[in-house]
Amino acid sequence: MGRHWILKTEPSEYAFSDLVRDGRTRWEGISNAVALKHLRSMLEGDDALIYHTGKEKSLIGLARVVSAPYPDPSGKDPRLVVVDIQAGKALPRQVSLAEIKADPAFQDLGLVRLPRLSVVPVGPEQWTRLLKMAGV
Repeated sequence: MGRHWILKTEPSEYAFSDLVRDGRTRWEGISNAVALKHLRSMLEGDDALIYHTGKEKSLIGLARVVSAPYPDPSGKDPRLVVVDIQAGKALPRQVSLAEIKADPAFQDLGLVRLPRLSVVPVGPEQWTRLLKMAGV
């Protein structure tokens, strides 16, 4: 069974609707050391929830990791890695950060504890609970 992630994006830069339009994209631009560590541990087939930052602050849709991590092709920094992700479905119901923070089951979730982290691992129980909150 694959692992689960939350991938954060600023919708004005790259929204979930852009991913749906593109079908697949390279998930890049991650430079935080902890986020890079998480990115490096992704496996092809892992599932992800796409989270919109900024004004929305909500889980928006599903995606799947479709490549192993590989060096950032931009070549700007040899420490940087990227993965390819494929669009899944939009969530039937968006789940806001406020709802997540209000649920004690998520007190240790990186989205709550480390709000600036752009790649967040999600445990199996939390994943199931988030999907249920989203109506999946």
